[in-house]
Amino acid sequence: MVVLPIRFERSPRLHAMLSEEPHPVGTRVVVQGKRGPEVATVRGEAREPLAQERYGAVLRAAAPEDLSRWEELHRAGEDLKWLLRARARGRNLPVKVVAVEFTLDESLVTVSYSADERIELSSLIGEVRAHTRARVNFAAVGPREQAQMIGTLGACGRENCSSTHLQDFAPVSIRMARDQQLPLNPEKLSGPCGRLLCCLQFEHTQYLELLKDLPRKNARVCHEGSGACGKVTKLHPLSGTVDVATDQGLLQNVPPAELRRMTEAEVRALPEGRGSGRPGKGPRPASSE
Repeated sequence: MVVLPIRFERSPRLHAMLSEEPHPVGTRVVVQGKRGPEVATVRGEAREPLAQERYGAVLRAAAPEDLSRWEELHRAGEDLKWLLRARARGRNLPVKVVAVEFTLDESLVTVSYSADERIELSSLIGEVRAHTRARVNFAAVGPREQAQMIGTLGACGRENCSSTHLQDFAPVSIRMARDQQLPLNPEKLSGPCGRLLCCLQFEHTQYLELLKDLPRKNARVCHEGSGACGKVTKLHPLSGTVDVATDQGLLQNVPPAELRRMTEAEVRALPEGRGSGRPGKGPRPASSE
């Protein structure tokens, strides 16, 4: 027995499946998933199973009749999805039907939907049962899962990360944008799902390392060479420099090695209105906001 990483159609997540024989990457296979038999694609090389892991099962390589039946069920699911959308709209139900998926043996149909509030779906269940004898399962999905299943384009012009390669949805906070010195514009920081961009997490650890040696924004500092003092107004982690607005009205871009952080006593001795910044080093800990 070997373990194969396989991928279902509507998600990039890889699932480990036990198989009696290895199958080449790209092979369509029939697997026994949680919902029942489905068609999936092999996305990696075979490996040895581990005792502590739990696996699904690869039943066989998909035969032409399996693929033909799978395509037929996919079309039936798409037709049913648009019918349910029309019925929901006609009944003023505040729900969006995202996807309708059958198992290969047509024993179960899963209707994925999104809604902002708890709603009664009994009328839609009746519509589904009028078109299939399969058991009906309604599954609520969040905004990120919806974008993952539908597939959208991100601000970068490429298909969104959630439907191409992300294996899990890690928490993303506005602190990540602040640490990367990005403008806090909701339109720029939100993905097609309306939530904070997943890619904000990709480089956050590196930015935290770069920020360790930079003074905090608004900290009071003095230039070692000229002796001019002022307030840090902007950090440039990638270039390793900061902008300092001096008390003489100048704006200087300098490396932190040339700066001296003012002591608390020096800050308190400043004229009123100039000592609001506080000395310090590095970013504040990331919050969960």
